[in-house]
Amino acid sequence: MEQALSEATQMDMSLLLVDDDKPFLHRLARAMEGRGYSVRTAESVSEGLAAVEEAAPAFAVIDLRLADGNGLDVIARLKERRPEARGIVLTGYGNIATAVSAVKLGAFDFLAKPADADEIHSALAAARDSRPTPPENPMSADRVRWEHIQRVYELCSRNVSETARRLGMHRRTLQRILAKRAPR
Repeated sequence: MEQALSEATQMDMSLLLVDDDKPFLHRLARAMEGRGYSVRTAESVSEGLAAVEEAAPAFAVIDLRLADGNGLDVIARLKERRPEARGIVLTGYGNIATAVSAVKLGAFDFLAKPADADEIHSALAAARDSRPTPPENPMSADRVRWEHIQRVYELCSRNVSETARRLGMHRRTLQRILAKRAPR
């Protein structure tokens, strides 16, 4: 897998991480530094764009939805400044249309959250035409459902009635789901 990296990017292991989830950003930064990357972090689109202008990295992992805009703007600017850079869009809002847009704007890959450092490193190091290896321990369908419900609940400002309406489920059913622990 490592051989898939071009000679230019093998010498330059600079990595820009852009995510507004601070704990995740710091954990991922430490994990990627442990894998040999020289990491810079940004918590917004504006900080990400400034980091790309200052020194366009060889690699980037960028959250799709940030507080001040869309992470695809950072991907597009990175590809303008450094066409050979490998950018990955990381998001909890995965859908086909967004993945297609990300790739058209120059993203190398599109990963759904929660992705761990091993998955991200594998995606960064993969050859363009290679197929990704299946995860060793994928989330269960129940866990994926629970994560989706939690995400919509947070987007609805923790309003149970609005979340239930948007998910097309009964409010009491949603309350029971929210009261339970996350499945494994």
